[in-house]
Amino acid sequence: MKRVLILCTGNSCRSIIAEALINRYLPNIEAKSSGVDAKKEVNPNAKKILIEKGCWDNRYYSKDIKEVIDEDFDLVVSVCDNANKNCPSFPKPIKHIHIPFKDPDGKDYNEFIKTFNEIKNKLLPIIEKELA
Repeated sequence: MKRVLILCTGNSCRSIIAEALINRYLPNIEAKSSGVDAKKEVNPNAKKILIEKGCWDNRYYSKDIKEVIDEDFDLVVSVCDNANKNCPSFPKPIKHIHIPFKDPDGKDYNEFIKTFNEIKNKLLPIIEKELA
């Protein structure tokens, strides 16, 4: 089982959506997400789209990077520019790639649908290839 960490700033929208999509659609890959400045809550619209698409799991929550920094990951993916710039040093060397997505936070629900689809269609194939 390969493990990937999805890193964002607030860990409330994009990274949570990516975590859920990877865990739902990529067999043999386990995802976790965290934030460099976690909001400590999942955006209600992010949760709503994940529930509607059958991807939500009650184990998903907004967490700070400190909660996962010592875990073993095969890949770290930053999904926003701030997380890319502020990506911490991990205790062990881990490959890091940056694939940014627009933040839907504060926008209408249609933006969350767009973000969900963009992450599913763009990010999942890249992660699958990186961890093949």
